Amino acid sequence: MDFARAATVEIDIDGLEEELRDAALASLDLRRFAEREITSTQVRRLFERADEQIKKAMQPYGYYNATVESELTEKTPEAFFANFRVELGPPVLVRTSDVRILGDAAELGDIRRALDAFAPRVGEPLNHVTYENSKTAIDTQLKALGYFASELVEHRVEVVQSANTADIRLQWNSNNRHRFGPVSFSDSQFPESFLQRYVPWKEGDPYSAVELLTLQQRLVDADYFSTVSVQPDLEKLENDQVPIEALVIPAKRTVYTAGVYVSTDTGPGVRLGFDRRWVNKRGHKLGGQIEYSQRLQQAAASYRIPVPDEQRMYTFSGGYRDEETDTSRSRMARLSGTQITEQWNDFTRTLGLHYLNGDFEIADEERSTNLLFAEGLLTRKRADDLLFPTRGLSLLYGLRVAVEQVLSDTSLAQVRAEAKWIRPAGDRGRLLFRAAAGAMVVDNFDALPPELRFFAGGDRSVRGFDYQAIGETNAEGGVIGGKYLTVLSAEYEHYFLENWGAAVFVDAGDAYSSDLDANVGAGLGLRWRSPVGLVRLDLAVPVVSDLEEGLRVHLVIGPDL
Repeated sequence: MDFARAATVEIDIDGLEEELRDAALASLDLRRFAEREITSTQVRRLFERADEQIKKAMQPYGYYNATVESELTEKTPEAFFANFRVELGPPVLVRTSDVRILGDAAELGDIRRALDAFAPRVGEPLNHVTYENSKTAIDTQLKALGYFASELVEHRVEVVQSANTADIRLQWNSNNRHRFGPVSFSDSQFPESFLQRYVPWKEGDPYSAVELLTLQQRLVDADYFSTVSVQPDLEKLENDQVPIEALVIPAKRTVYTAGVYVSTDTGPGVRLGFDRRWVNKRGHKLGGQIEYSQRLQQAAASYRIPVPDEQRMYTFSGGYRDEETDTSRSRMARLSGTQITEQWNDFTRTLGLHYLNGDFEIADEERSTNLLFAEGLLTRKRADDLLFPTRGLSLLYGLRVAVEQVLSDTSLAQVRAEAKWIRPAGDRGRLLFRAAAGAMVVDNFDALPPELRFFAGGDRSVRGFDYQAIGETNAEGGVIGGKYLTVLSAEYEHYFLENWGAAVFVDAGDAYSSDLDANVGAGLGLRWRSPVGLVRLDLAVPVVSDLEEGLRVHLVIGPDL
């Protein structure tokens, strides 16, 4: 009998682009039931419904007058072919759009922008998904600004099918805006009074979801907690105030770190460190690090005092550094006190006072130094991905000042700037541009240790040259550094596999005290997005230089910015 035989159906829809075709197929009962065992009689019955189902599926895209021509072909008693030819006809266009908010919310910039962005606009097709998304965006923005009692009091779309027009009317009543109530912290290792200093608003201020995220980010950045969750308690709304609950779970108090690294500038090395995330109930921090490599040995310790309500951190540190390059040797003790202010005019501002004392050797000339200098830094980083950015920017501006009469062997005024810019180049490429510049006025250049002179050359400077090999020379031809610095770099990377790529680059720069004499290096490189960070292996040669340098290998592991 007919109903005992399982029939199959092949479906084809003509006249539609992919998105509309997928919507039409998804609407067909014929397609859904065709995947089951159905009879030929059931196939014909489902086919009879298909035209109306396709027409209805086109309406959310603005096509209310679509026509469908259909044909069902019986290839065998158990095999059918269903063909649908769709003519969309003219779309329904928005004739009028009246979208408004009653109440003081309409005066807020974020709300006005959400209203201005509402789509579909007059003259555009009535796309239901776009309409719903725009409606949701306005409602979400109202809630994000504390209008938890807002109501959509009118929502109407009138379609005149014969004229292919639609009229949209939406109206919200914003009602009263809620304000921030008390903030409570749970499961914290700190007293409530300390954590309240991280709150960026005062009780009674207008509610804002952005401020809520700011509090959450501040608590995360404090590095005291393994888990942070900040939420409004909407079940306890009272007197137009919304209480805030912050769940914070303590992180591991002491962290120990150890690692090995390879750098062509300093040679292979090992790092050991520890960080006491909080020393006391006031959130003070203690840290230390030891580093030992072929050309660099150093040890340092720091004590940090946070000032959360001012977004500041005071750091007191001391250390010893022994570094050797092809041009210099430096053994220097350092004491520092710094104040770091986050988000100072979109920059991180660092103000510090540093004291250097030690011995150094440059171009076979040995000296000792005492130098107390003040330093100011402005830094800024922006990236779409911190590990592997395709769009990113890094800026640094620095100023150093020393006065000979104040614990210093010479007076000094020094400025420097660094920038790095990353942009995509096609689907698989990146462009990377880098620049550095510096200048100083100094009474006695010979009294400056290598740390305060300008040099060029090396993995992160001018490739094709040894680390700090570029600089002004003395009468014997030894490199002594310079009073000025200029470095430029351009690089193109292309990734032929997801994690593997190649690079071509050209670097140019000089460290000088009189005339700029640019040294240019160029080369090719291999890139690997490894589990521990981006690995850059470069082969570079000098193409313009008076220095006798040959092919050099440069290896760097770590982030771009």
